[in-house]
Amino acid sequence: MIAPGLVAIEAEMARQHADALDSVAAAKPVAAIIATSIRKTGRLLLLGMGGSHWVNRTAARAYRELGVDASAEVVSDMLGVLPSAVPRTVLIVSQSGQSGEIVRYLREEAGADERFGLTLDAASPLGRSVPCLIGSGGPERAFAATRSLLISHALHLAVLASLGLDPIEALAALAEPEMVEIEAALDALAACSTFVVSGRGLLAGVAEAGALCLMELARCSALGFEAGQLRHGPMEALTSQTGVIILRGAKSADLDAALAADCRSAGCPVVVLDGSGSKPVRGVHTLSVGPSDGMAAVFDMLPTLQRLLVELATARVADVGTPIRSNKITVTP
Repeated sequence: MIAPGLVAIEAEMARQHADALDSVAAAKPVAAIIATSIRKTGRLLLLGMGGSHWVNRTAARAYRELGVDASAEVVSDMLGVLPSAVPRTVLIVSQSGQSGEIVRYLREEAGADERFGLTLDAASPLGRSVPCLIGSGGPERAFAATRSLLISHALHLAVLASLGLDPIEALAALAEPEMVEIEAALDALAACSTFVVSGRGLLAGVAEAGALCLMELARCSALGFEAGQLRHGPMEALTSQTGVIILRGAKSADLDAALAADCRSAGCPVVVLDGSGSKPVRGVHTLSVGPSDGMAAVFDMLPTLQRLLVELATARVADVGTPIRSNKITVTP
């Protein structure tokens, strides 16, 4: 019998691309308002918790590449902080729109901030409190974030496009998702007890979201690292029981190849999701996606990463997708 949690996850992933495309199209009016605010204030603060924060980590890099002074912070770290006296645009991201931290933050004084939201639930406290980008298809039902990640990235794409980013390649990646064979990669990682997921640039946030997903579903230790941060000490923890998943981007192909080789030298099974179009790294398992860059690379890589992590977890946990210590919506900050 298939675990009910897994049935819910697969249902979310099955419709995520169609919902993401619908979300981009529907978001244009509010995205234009947010873009106008960003141009006016000159500063963008992205706030979220859990997977939403890691989406914001990806998006912050994309905004910075357009010249926006953008940063991403967890909402809980902003509670009780004096309101800003300097104008800035604040985009609050929460798929449910009703987690405890979000509700508390909305009660605090905005100061000079211009607040907006990004959510999958228009009827939530977030959806009712500020102008919002609304994801199509309603709230995510499965425990671990899959569909909500893709849609949240897509809604950020709508704002980025309003700021001048050409969205054509990213939209094409959403319209025609790749199906990549993952069985060999699953076999390579099957005996691992801990995992590291790593990426650079826009793919760092995707990697960090992936590690959270694996911890939630497989109930094992999984760390997400920006690749430069992985170099600064955590390499000491690598063993033959550590599975390493590297998201290889076009702009960092050589650096990512060197990191993969060094992890393999430490005895780690290594899987590279390769969107660079470059020569595969010897001795590691390569899943080729793309090649693509920017937000298109995010949309190319995220679905394959999701499938890999869900299948890894399914092989380890009988009731995968059914939380034992957490809730889908965290009501206590």
